[in-house]
Amino acid sequence: MKHTPFGILATTCAAALALSACGAGTSGGGQPGGGASGGGDALRVGIKFDQPGMGLKKGEEYSGFDVDVARYVAKELGKTPQFSEAPSPQRETLLKTGQLDMIVATYSITDKRKNEVGFAGPYFIAGQDLLVRTDENAIKGPDTLTGKKLCSVKGSTPAQKVKDEHPDVQLQEYDTYSKCVEELVNGTVDALTTDDTILAGYASQEQYSGKLKVVGNTFSEEKYGIGLPKDNADMCQKVTDALKKMIDSGEWQKIVDANFGQAGFKPGPGNPPTPAACG
Repeated sequence: MKHTPFGILATTCAAALALSACGAGTSGGGQPGGGASGGGDALRVGIKFDQPGMGLKKGEEYSGFDVDVARYVAKELGKTPQFSEAPSPQRETLLKTGQLDMIVATYSITDKRKNEVGFAGPYFIAGQDLLVRTDENAIKGPDTLTGKKLCSVKGSTPAQKVKDEHPDVQLQEYDTYSKCVEELVNGTVDALTTDDTILAGYASQEQYSGKLKVVGNTFSEEKYGIGLPKDNADMCQKVTDALKKMIDSGEWQKIVDANFGQAGFKPGPGNPPTPAACG
């Protein structure tokens, strides 16, 4: 195999730098490099790619509440967000190894996680809820699920919590929430459970317009925060200030309406939250 001389490769890469970095796997706009504390204008942000209403990648487009929050914060920091997928099991590692500058991905603030990474926020307080068909009036909460078929993702904490506390519930598990939603619309199951934000995102999708609704009776509390590398007080304070401005200016409510309005979703108790002081 004939090898390309290093000098030619370097020249080619330099010429293409205006469009992208050679070998870089970033997306979302802005020049690669620099990071949150570097000299460049890029902010490497981890989001979910598969949660309608929260973090969704479709082609080269990104949408959702978390995406809009990330864009707002990045703008306040004078940065351009570059989005990458941040799967739940990998979030701490992505921050600890310096692969990402921040994560905005339905990332609940917990004491265990705070031992490994930093958090700014909360910027939203979610709660476990139920998604049902719009003509369903009997299901008003977990205590009304007796004899009903409840759907969730295999091994998920939300589904197991309901099953443990309400053993008469028939639990149906699938690999994805999208499959649960399909079965709910088809009438195979009676309800789907997970965080209310995720449920509202599905109900807001055009193909489910008028077919699904969130019950609106949360029975847990999840404080979503922006994940950051641990012990970076300066960065944490800047992000916290941006979140406070987003909430106080009314921009937070606009973002909620834009992403969940079609589902008629109203954030539960504690919203909008007051971001805690860093440190």
